[in-house]
Amino acid sequence: MIDEEARTIEPLVLDFLTWLASEPKPYSEVMDVWRTSCPRLPVWETAVDRELVARSRSAGVSVVLLTQRGRSLLREAGRIG
Repeated sequence: MIDEEARTIEPLVLDFLTWLASEPKPYSEVMDVWRTSCPRLPVWETAVDRELVARSRSAGVSVVLLTQRGRSLLREAGRIG
C-alpha cells in the first residue's frame, strides 16, 4: 500500500475498530455498514488482513469482534482505555 493510501485508510480502520469495540456485531450488520466496492477504501479487508478483527459464532449467529491486536491498536491510538 502506498503512503497516500495508508493515510486515507488508517483513520477509517480506526473508526471501524472503534465502532466494533463496544461489543461484537453480527456479521451481516458489519457487511451492511462497512463493505465497500471501492478498491481505494478496503476497510473490512484491511482489518481482516491485519488480524484486527475475527469472525466467530455466538448463539448461532456469525459475529465480528476485535482481536487482541485490534484492541492494542485502539489503545495505542488513544481510542480506548
